[in-house]
Amino acid sequence: MRWSKTLIPTLKEVPADAEVISHKLLVRAGYIRQISRGIYDYFPLALKVIRKIETIVRQEMDRAGAQELLLPISSPAELWQESGRWEYYGKELLRFKDRHERDFCLGPTHEELITDLVRRSVRSYRELPINLYQVQTKFRDEVRPRFGLMRGREFIMKDAYSFHTTVEDCRREYDNMYQAYKRIFTRCGLSFRPVEADTGAIGGSLSHEFQVLAESGEDAIVSCDQCEYAANVEKAEVKGKPPAARDISEELPKLEKVATPGKKTVPEVAEFLKLGANKFIKTLVYKTDSGDLIAALVRGDHEINELKLRTMLGCREVTLADEAAVTAATGVVTGYIGPIGLSLRVVADLSVHGMRGAVTGANEANTHYVDIDQERDFTPSAFADLRLAVAGDPCPRCESGKLQSHRGIEVGQVFYLGTKYSEKMGATYLDAEGREQPIEMGCYGIGISRMVAAAVEQNNDANGIIWPLAIAPFQVLVLPINYKEDKLRDAGEKLYRDLQRAGVEVLLDDRDERAGVKFKDADLVGIPLRVTIGAKGLDKGFFELRSRRDGKTEEVPVGEAVKVITEKIAQAVQG
Repeated sequence: MRWSKTLIPTLKEVPADAEVISHKLLVRAGYIRQISRGIYDYFPLALKVIRKIETIVRQEMDRAGAQELLLPISSPAELWQESGRWEYYGKELLRFKDRHERDFCLGPTHEELITDLVRRSVRSYRELPINLYQVQTKFRDEVRPRFGLMRGREFIMKDAYSFHTTVEDCRREYDNMYQAYKRIFTRCGLSFRPVEADTGAIGGSLSHEFQVLAESGEDAIVSCDQCEYAANVEKAEVKGKPPAARDISEELPKLEKVATPGKKTVPEVAEFLKLGANKFIKTLVYKTDSGDLIAALVRGDHEINELKLRTMLGCREVTLADEAAVTAATGVVTGYIGPIGLSLRVVADLSVHGMRGAVTGANEANTHYVDIDQERDFTPSAFADLRLAVAGDPCPRCESGKLQSHRGIEVGQVFYLGTKYSEKMGATYLDAEGREQPIEMGCYGIGISRMVAAAVEQNNDANGIIWPLAIAPFQVLVLPINYKEDKLRDAGEKLYRDLQRAGVEVLLDDRDERAGVKFKDADLVGIPLRVTIGAKGLDKGFFELRSRRDGKTEEVPVGEAVKVITEKIAQAVQG
């Protein structure tokens, strides 16, 4: 491919709406342009990267025994109503009516359609197991699309669904897909970590996310420094400690009220009383989807994990109650609420269990209790693991490990669904005795277009993108410094043709531009290897070969250039 014949509209300026480095660089380097919020055009270079990723995904899915098909992007409301997700999915589900006033939606995921396909096509246990996948455009009407391809509304995804007669066989396929995903992300040249995760709107009882590690990642994850445990902080378990044994002869300080005028937050009261935040019991009032108000307690230096709280309460949604609702229900202004004598149901994190000498709101304006003894002064309706895990917490899996924190970008997720969809939608099979049984299901997704952004977030420098070789739009850039000069042009054209014949994916910069412009564009676009053809080097019989990743250059004899380049590519592919 010739640069002059390829649409690569590079920009000097950083786009005003770009927040993260992948968004900035993909726009500046001529890979994508936004057409509407969260919706992007893919220019030729971006599509080449996407096709490279898709090829790796297809190869590994086929190797794992899955079969590719293609489902419609739109689906009738009836299927989503059967599964119960027509309302549950919320406003992210883009609904529309056709000319006959029938309700449809654009698929953000395809559990309903694939379950319908299988229930109409599979009858006997002899036809199972089966794993079906597709690579297709999805649409989720994100309330706040941002970060370019990392959180867009329209995106490209590989989604697979497996169907089984037993839990054991479904779990076997879950592990099969888990291993296939590890191969996919490894082959794409990404540094990643599988982590335990929440199942979210997809549902099911078991899930792992595959997180590309990057400081700019949206997701906070923790991992053990001694064992393989890793989890999204929303899912990460926190090992509870039993309260210290009481000395029955010990005389505890009495519960007292102290004036804390105008001091509402933990930092404000802690500074006022000259105490650490770990001595406080923080009381947060949440509203459930049924309208109930619940008081959740957590130690002052910790944060409530709303997913854990939601799970513990058995509700679909919890949100912090507004001040008006809290005051109407308790008669107390927020900032001074505490569990002692509170009229609301109270649940508490394990860290609150057995606290002594603690401080919390006294349910009176400008007043707090001090010297609280939890076991003496109040009893929550339940204790549970309700807080966000943080670095330094003990590992919940091993005895000696401590949790470390990372940032990550979710690029894939595997789910064990069980019979969540098959029971609701009547997807059954006849067993060996002729009895009808619900099909066990698994679900496995990879964000293809998000992987493009994640790769850039993890592979860049001050000058631009640094593509891993496996997914780069081209493997080699041939750059004659002055294309108008006959000998440089002829040498560049010959090398270009020879590399093509050797099976190398090569881009020839045949533009009539200054050398500085060409070099800046080369670094910005991020092609792994660059061959610079200059007059001085050519006169000595050499090309300059430069690695985009480490910036190292070497002089390569003109006659050996193809051999050296193909060997480097082969070595990189082999790892």
